Amino acid sequence: MDMNENPAALVPELLLVLAAVGGLLAGSWLPRHRQWIVRLIAVAACVVGMAAAVADLTRPVQMVFGDTYVVDVGLGAVRIIVLASIVATIGLSVDRFSGSAREAEFSVLLLLGGLGAIVMAGANDLLLLVAAFLLASIPLYALTGIARTAPGTEAAMKYYLMGALSGVTMLVGATLLFGGGGSTQYTDLAFALSGAPRVVVAVGLVAVLAGLLFKIGAVPLHFWVPDVVQGATTPVAAFVTTIPKIGGLWALYRLLSTALSTTDVDWSLLIAVIAAVTMTLGNLAAFFQDDVRRLLAYSTISQVGYLLMAVAAAGKAVLALPALGFYLAAYAVTNLGAFAVVAALPRATTIADYRGLASRHRLLALSLVVCLLGLIGTPPTAVFVGKLTVFTATVDAGLAWLAVIAVVNTMASVFYYLRWVAPAFRRGDPAAPAEPLSRAGIWGAVSAHTAAGVSLLLGIVSGPVLAVLGS
Repeated sequence: MDMNENPAALVPELLLVLAAVGGLLAGSWLPRHRQWIVRLIAVAACVVGMAAAVADLTRPVQMVFGDTYVVDVGLGAVRIIVLASIVATIGLSVDRFSGSAREAEFSVLLLLGGLGAIVMAGANDLLLLVAAFLLASIPLYALTGIARTAPGTEAAMKYYLMGALSGVTMLVGATLLFGGGGSTQYTDLAFALSGAPRVVVAVGLVAVLAGLLFKIGAVPLHFWVPDVVQGATTPVAAFVTTIPKIGGLWALYRLLSTALSTTDVDWSLLIAVIAAVTMTLGNLAAFFQDDVRRLLAYSTISQVGYLLMAVAAAGKAVLALPALGFYLAAYAVTNLGAFAVVAALPRATTIADYRGLASRHRLLALSLVVCLLGLIGTPPTAVFVGKLTVFTATVDAGLAWLAVIAVVNTMASVFYYLRWVAPAFRRGDPAAPAEPLSRAGIWGAVSAHTAAGVSLLLGIVSGPVLAVLGS
């Protein structure tokens, strides 16, 4: 077999590996007050990796390492989004982890988790997909319990147990698809599965979906999301609800649109139903949340429902691919911005604690408004363009009923987002203690302001970005 190795096509991935190894070694020898060097190494690797990913966008599609890995525009978009999200997560984590005993390990685990998400997105082989799933999961289990608190340890254990079950189920599904198609490569399966027994293909697909749905936090494997988001530290919660979803959703899109493109199993309807249930459950559960982190947890579940609409339209609408890529970028920056506000105000744990935010921290309140209204899909934010494009692709794919459900869910989500916004602009109680609105430092606030600005900018320049993704 021609392994067609081309390390030059994997510059972003190699940079993450080198930075993770170098950061681990450096963190083992550097004194506590110089652990920031590891953080600098991670940021530098991500910035250079983004530059390499942008350069690759203009190059033709490459299949490397025995055609098991695809380097195309889609993977380029995922690389840029994931690497930028790692930088943003590091930024909002400085106030929490700077000078801590786990500062170096935190940055290294971020790099490894991000690498796993990228490899998932580029995988063109079931075995590589399973390996990438593990790489995108194990570092996150460690991150969840890195603070060594009781809630964090409990959340890490729940996360691990559900991940282990989902991973084993996914491996069983990959085995069934291999048995039905005689290969693990997507391009081979696309031809072989058309003649395979329908039951084998259907059961194998559902089992593989178990792992990917767990990774993105979709129904029915969403139960870990609120517990992990509430139990882990805020930077970890921001990372877990953003980066794995990017890789998992793109991996799901590539698997279905390539390996299962010729099978008569109606996977599009299955994904559409999962999308409808996911967005509805996420929104309904968010209505009753007073803890801001649990509210954001259920918000991320609902956002996954909207993102799955583009996957359901795969192969049936031209806009499906660029819509998914743009929405992923929009969701990543907006979600990280909302978590950055939470990281900047670590003592404000409930919606009521944000009362009077606008009078004490005007820019932070403005960033919160931009991010929360952005998650709704209010123009001119990037999520508005992402939702509009996804809804259009869904209608073009003949799934108008799903678009109607999504519109109703979007209107319903206004309620719980405004429940958070409204107290921020009310006059604070003079007799109430001011501690909940005390800032932890400047990095969380800077990250929030930056994310809010990028969300608006991305919405304004959405035309050229969508054109690149659709090329």
